[in-house]
Amino acid sequence: MEMTGERRIPAPRQQVWEALNDPEALRAAIPGCESVERTAEDQFQARVAVKLGPMSAKFGGKVKLENINAPVSYTITGEGNGGAMGFAKGGADVALEEVSAAETLLKYQVKAQVGGKMAQLGARLIDSTAKQMADQFFDRFAANLTPVPTTAEAAAAPAEASAATPARGDAGLTETPASAPEDAANAAAMAATRSPANAAATAARVETARQGGIAAGTDTEYLADAGGPGPLTQHGAEGPSAGGGKPVYRPNPRPVAPEALTPMRLLLQIEPFGLPLQFWGGSVILLIILALMFL
Repeated sequence: MEMTGERRIPAPRQQVWEALNDPEALRAAIPGCESVERTAEDQFQARVAVKLGPMSAKFGGKVKLENINAPVSYTITGEGNGGAMGFAKGGADVALEEVSAAETLLKYQVKAQVGGKMAQLGARLIDSTAKQMADQFFDRFAANLTPVPTTAEAAAAPAEASAATPARGDAGLTETPASAPEDAANAAAMAATRSPANAAATAARVETARQGGIAAGTDTEYLADAGGPGPLTQHGAEGPSAGGGKPVYRPNPRPVAPEALTPMRLLLQIEPFGLPLQFWGGSVILLIILALMFL
């Protein structure tokens, strides 16, 4: 199995190098890692729980660092044993490039071998699992090295967001000027609905409807036949109007047709020749099916 890749780490190269040699930093970043201990200046031993498809096991392994060129590069070699699941051994070349004073490019090239029951699962599953674990490792590794915002920076962010939020005139604050023609049109329309002339016109229509007349712009304008049967939906209302605050009394102007209130489920109670409609409908469908099959 071979795998290559690179990751940008938001930290200085020296800090990244120290983290790659820190047992606690490695334990926090390796997926499923239970422990990492330094046994010598250039050697570690670790214990990792691994799940590979339907199989899972705990691997105990030893790692040795070679070709050390601090803080630029080194080579990792090691092997691990997972009991009945199998074994793994291999190495990786790791290099650190300084992108800037606060960013480092980490490059890696891995070569490994697996044996035992693990090898029987197929190269595709092994490669995908290895890539997933590598992605998880570098995501955690980079997150642990990402600088945490200071208290002052964290407090300044909400303040900047609040300052950028436009104020509304309805709340008694300074209103942001309209930036589009439709805003000005909407403001003019709102002012017109609150004008004294609109309030007077609304009061006149309310009084006309109260006296039983036909008021323009209301339901009474098209419901002239008060004695005719009405639709199921009515538009009666009682209470203050939206325009001038005058009381409105506009009951449903005509009675509802009785047939409009008859639920459709009542039709199912009809029983021709003493049998329900469901029986007759099913019989017709059965006859159609038989006709299509045999004719």
